[in-house]
Amino acid sequence: MEARAITSNLTAVRAAVAAGHPATSDAGVEILADGGSAADAAVAACLASCVAETVMTGLLGGGHAIYFDAGTGEARNLDCFVAVPSGAGAPLLELDVPFGAELVHYAVGPASCGVPGLPAGLGALWRAYGRLPWPALVEPALRLARSGVDLPPAHAACLAMLAPVMTMDEGARIYSPGGKLLEAGDRLDQPGLERALELVAEEGPESAYTGSIAAALVELLAERGGAVTAADLTGYEAVWSEPVEVGYRGTRFLTRGGLSGIPETLPRVPRLRGLGETARVLALLYALADGGAEGHTTNLVAVDAEGSTCVLTTSLGLGSGDFLPGLDLHLNSMLGEQDLLVGSLEAGSRMESMMAPSLAFDPEGLALAIGAAGGTRLRTALVGVASAILDEGLDPQEAVDRPRLFRARETVNAEPGVDEGALAELEARGLTVRRWPAPHHYFGGVSLVARAGPAADPRRSGTARSAA
Repeated sequence: MEARAITSNLTAVRAAVAAGHPATSDAGVEILADGGSAADAAVAACLASCVAETVMTGLLGGGHAIYFDAGTGEARNLDCFVAVPSGAGAPLLELDVPFGAELVHYAVGPASCGVPGLPAGLGALWRAYGRLPWPALVEPALRLARSGVDLPPAHAACLAMLAPVMTMDEGARIYSPGGKLLEAGDRLDQPGLERALELVAEEGPESAYTGSIAAALVELLAERGGAVTAADLTGYEAVWSEPVEVGYRGTRFLTRGGLSGIPETLPRVPRLRGLGETARVLALLYALADGGAEGHTTNLVAVDAEGSTCVLTTSLGLGSGDFLPGLDLHLNSMLGEQDLLVGSLEAGSRMESMMAPSLAFDPEGLALAIGAAGGTRLRTALVGVASAILDEGLDPQEAVDRPRLFRARETVNAEPGVDEGALAELEARGLTVRRWPAPHHYFGGVSLVARAGPAADPRRSGTARSAA
């Protein structure tokens, strides 16, 4: 890939942050206003998400990022996803979680926790592209931990479905204080996160690998039958690589491969501009047909005044149900995510992921920075929104808001507003159509910054903020 041939028109995309919670976006915009780079803003926003979006993500999870440095014209992927541990863990706890009318099987417990990669990834972003001091990037998240944060409607709905896991162990105190599950608008208080973030500010990202957080994690897992060892933590490294590039509607679309399926899918998507609504829905559905389970994931996008850009997708999986005592840090459950258990799973190797942070460049420069959350719905959501913007020319927020559908084997799930002609045609072909009563986070969450502005997904209570 000729990464250095990429140029960015500074007027093409304005500085902005789009993310899965207002507090996350605000943290990123605050850092941009203080002179931070896109990397600084992404790190601060991600740390804030580890307070405000703990129903979706957390510091002991993993992620993938793509970063474009406007100064050099270089775009790089960053793998900070969870790694396979070397220890022998106890049996996992099996359970079924209802997502709408679907029961999705999961396995949780301490042995479902893989080696966390997110702290190392945040450190790598900051060291390569950051401008501000590390403690300054932690400060917005620290303030959130001290004050607590309001629980948005989409997060409350997700919590209600995940309650059997989220209220295990110390989670009951956090998410069900006094025995009553938090609802939309309630205050989410996680006092232990204040101490956790103080450690991150003082010890740096290394706290999770060789410092105080690492010691607490190893102690807990040794006590409860986890598989992560001290050697696993000290041996972890975030890894930079070149993005996968595919051509799409006159753009150079940079993304990652693996389970994401984006490089294989985009070339299959036919021209959508000018199609009638029934034809558009059917064409997109057949290009994207897939099935699978939901993820416990969030995404953010940050663009700075120079045009440098970061897209970062992070996840805990469902979450293991275990929390570090006194730190309120939820352990990831990636070893219990059936869709990710592919390959040999050798100790130290990266687990697979469907994450696909992506950038699209046209002759004028950066046209779109986009990422999505939602397990296997992630690909459908991302491709549907990206094609709506790059092919059909839709306004970014209109593209995100457009009703979605998703095919899981012989069932097509459809949000209200999906073309009825297309749904009738699918039923005539023998498929079952499940009409959902309202938009739902089952269908994924997209955040993006495009030439026409930023956008975030109401299905995840997302918020987009332009920088002043």
